[in-house]
Amino acid sequence: MPTLNLFTNIPVDPVIASDILRDATKVVAKIIGKPESYVMILLNGGVPIAFGGTEEPAAYGELISIGGLGPSVNAKLSSTIAQILQTKLYIDSSRFYIKFYDSERSFFGFNGSTF
Repeated sequence: MPTLNLFTNIPVDPVIASDILRDATKVVAKIIGKPESYVMILLNGGVPIAFGGTEEPAAYGELISIGGLGPSVNAKLSSTIAQILQTKLYIDSSRFYIKFYDSERSFFGFNGSTF
């Protein structure tokens, strides 16, 4: 159930998007300690974003999980996801914010019910 929603002002080529989705799925599952089969990654490219008053390459992310998050895990996720964005889209890590949400089971729906 970990879900990573990424927004960037860079248009994303389908091949690069596939790489990002695959890489992000693996690292989110590994770092949080959840099965890859439950990880969802959304990548929204070409979104108008201004960061620090400029429209240079930038990104914003939100990661929601039922448990598994905390200060050290969040720091590792932030670093690793920023590295993926730097490698694949050339977005400097100083132009990337990510927000973490630790959700209760009853606030996360799946398969017609909640966790």
